[in-house]
Amino acid sequence: MLRRAQVGEGRSLAAYEAVIGAEAIAKIESYAEPLKEARVVHVNATSFGGGVAEILHSLVPLMTALGLECEWQVIEGDEVFFEVTKACHNGLQGMDIPFTKQMQDIWRRYNVMNAERFEGEYDYVVVHDPQPAGLLHYTGGANARHWMWRCHIDTSHPNPDYWQFFVPYIKEYQTGIFTMPKFVKADLELARVVIATPTIDPLAPKNMPLTDEQVADIVTLMEADISRPLVTQVSRFDPWKDQIGVIDAYRIVKQEVPELQLALIGSMAADDPEGWEYVEKTRAHAGDDPDIHIWQNLDDLEVAAFQKASRVVLQKSLREGFGMTVSEAMWKGRPVIGGYAGGIPLQVVDGETGFLVESVEECAEKMLYLLKNPEEAQRMGEAAREHVRRNFLITRQLGDYLQLFALLENERAEATTGDTTWERRLT
Repeated sequence: MLRRAQVGEGRSLAAYEAVIGAEAIAKIESYAEPLKEARVVHVNATSFGGGVAEILHSLVPLMTALGLECEWQVIEGDEVFFEVTKACHNGLQGMDIPFTKQMQDIWRRYNVMNAERFEGEYDYVVVHDPQPAGLLHYTGGANARHWMWRCHIDTSHPNPDYWQFFVPYIKEYQTGIFTMPKFVKADLELARVVIATPTIDPLAPKNMPLTDEQVADIVTLMEADISRPLVTQVSRFDPWKDQIGVIDAYRIVKQEVPELQLALIGSMAADDPEGWEYVEKTRAHAGDDPDIHIWQNLDDLEVAAFQKASRVVLQKSLREGFGMTVSEAMWKGRPVIGGYAGGIPLQVVDGETGFLVESVEECAEKMLYLLKNPEEAQRMGEAAREHVRRNFLITRQLGDYLQLFALLENERAEATTGDTTWERRLT
């Protein structure tokens, strides 16, 4: 049996009424009504660290509260397996790294093992990302009526060796869920493609309001100076997140704003052994600058306090599936400077909710502009929060899944859309 992630009772949908309104609540409840007692399981690689785990900690209890029988199972693997799957993550996002027969055999072996341990019968199985992508193939699909593969990474320009290996496994799924159309490669030939972005939970501790006093207490306890300007990036420690480039941009700005501080905060997920190596590389690049603060595995309130205390929040990714920390910062009313990567441009409307940049120099330029124009930064921050409220809250993603489940069950996708692609479009 795979390990079941513990999520607790969570919140009822009614708790979100003050955020999204009674009409939206009623609509979601109507989606759930025909799905009462439907058996759903989400399967991924870790219950801690990273955006997928954060989503499932909120999504699974909400589905349960609406009457679905929803579980979350986590595959098993050792350090060797997760080193391979991290390489798969990087390779599928385009990194030029080898994919040896030994690595392929390790991935297959652990997927076979996890398939043998996958128990239960379900109406809907949602398999997240490449780590457990072989689950459908190696179980034969007997456990469920509907299998979905949810891709959270940027597969727009994959390393061909990795992509060709995974395509046969992915093509077996009836449905693929992707963050953006450009992540869907033509050779997948899936029966049904869904385009839907990830979301954040506005009622999670990380996203709940903090008083100015709470923010000051937490930031001061972490040895940052609340009275001086602060910029922050929250992300895994990973070459794609470009913490090195963030430090370089900070150093350019610090020449004109000598009191500037930088915080680099990241969670270290169980399925990311490479992360510790990149932390050390980042520390070495930071050198002995006392105004660069680097932390791992802060709790949710500490992360929230740094986002709230920051004049500007950065997400200078080179590759990105979506980048939930962008929406987290925007929800707190902060303008975000992000890279032209993956789902970041969906969140950062250039010049309206923040800025999109392509280089260290451009990042520094926009950072300096926002630091020197606080009224403009505030205007962007207010627009950012509203953009998130309309498009990137967990209740929207919950509704997306419920509608998809109904479409799959009733075989109404073609009649509803005119083809086999169902895309949620931002309004």
